[in-house]
Amino acid sequence: MDRDAVVEETRRWIANVVVGLNLCPFARKPFEGGLIRYAVTDATDADSLRGDLERELLALVAVPEAEVETAFLIHPAALPDFLDFNDFVVGCDELLADLGLEGVVQLVGFHPQFRFASTRPDDVTNYTNRSPYPMLHLLREDSVSRVNDDPAKVAEIPKRNMATLRRLGLAGVRSLLASRERERPK
Repeated sequence: MDRDAVVEETRRWIANVVVGLNLCPFARKPFEGGLIRYAVTDATDADSLRGDLERELLALVAVPEAEVETAFLIHPAALPDFLDFNDFVVGCDELLADLGLEGVVQLVGFHPQFRFASTRPDDVTNYTNRSPYPMLHLLREDSVSRVNDDPAKVAEIPKRNMATLRRLGLAGVRSLLASRERERPK
């Protein structure tokens, strides 16, 4: 696995999709400020990934936010099946509690086959959480609160994102992703 290529593809996805479509109002500042840590793991199973996630969570909170505001743990070889990935993400709440990080860090899962409950696989709204690789986004809750401390506005983000993707349409989203593919180094 070429870790640099994985990180570069993830950066392009964040730039073009997450920041480019403003799917996450918290992403622009750390992305443009170089405050995101990208960790690529060789983990191939849930147990190894959990160990890497624990290390990454502890590393994130050990560093000042001015140096690393947020992190992505990218795991190309672990949990390629979305349902297994989703079960893993749900179980991460226990890890956050065990580490005393509830209310300090939150996790958001992204996956190439992400699918909301009760949607069809080709529903355009699934692309709000589709990424080039399975990955976990580690967000400091303080940085989220600083950007937007209104819980009602934060709760509206998923609805706004779905509306954005519906306006763009499946063909538009696929075109955007295809352009990202064309940018991929050979």
